[in-house]
Amino acid sequence: MNMQRQQKIGIMGGTFDPIHYGHLYIAECSRYKFGLDKVLFIPSGQPVHKNRDNFLAPVHRVGMTRLAIETNPYFELSTAEVDRPGPTYTVDTLEQLRKAGTGDEEYFFITGADAILEILTWKNLDRVFKLCRFIAVTRPGYSFKIMNRILKKLADQQRRQILFYETGGILISSTEIRQRIMQGEPVKYLVPESVEKYIELHNLYKLIPKI
Repeated sequence: MNMQRQQKIGIMGGTFDPIHYGHLYIAECSRYKFGLDKVLFIPSGQPVHKNRDNFLAPVHRVGMTRLAIETNPYFELSTAEVDRPGPTYTVDTLEQLRKAGTGDEEYFFITGADAILEILTWKNLDRVFKLCRFIAVTRPGYSFKIMNRILKKLADQQRRQILFYETGGILISSTEIRQRIMQGEPVKYLVPESVEKYIELHNLYKLIPKI
């Protein structure tokens, strides 16, 4: 009797405003390190843990994400969150993926280690841990002092669901990219060339001149 191997799927969520090489590098390193069959890039709809509300329209964030991942056969785009009305919660996305799958999938939520610090504020946290494991990516020299205090608040089984992985790290932020564009500075080599051209074509992140 042939037993079907459980498919290991990475989830790379974020606003991707814009997506950059840091996102792509973390996803690819995680895919290789943990033997993931593929990584789903899921642009968020209405993020509840971001302290700004002037995100680009989903059509642009989805468009840039699609261009950024098109050359990697292991990367796929999912519009699950932008297609779903209301605030974006990870537990709802995981439930949606689970219902649409075959039941043989194992999900790994890929994120920076700093983002794990917000984990205790997530909706239906117990359910999230039952639906996925976490890959928490750190940079060399990362301090675990604050992280350890957070982890002590989790149950032992939940702590075992968090896999830490140190990469060489690419220090790029979407905030930095937006600021550079607003100031007329180049973003070449921070984002894929296709994303850079998309930003230029649609005149994104430019300051509106005062009249």
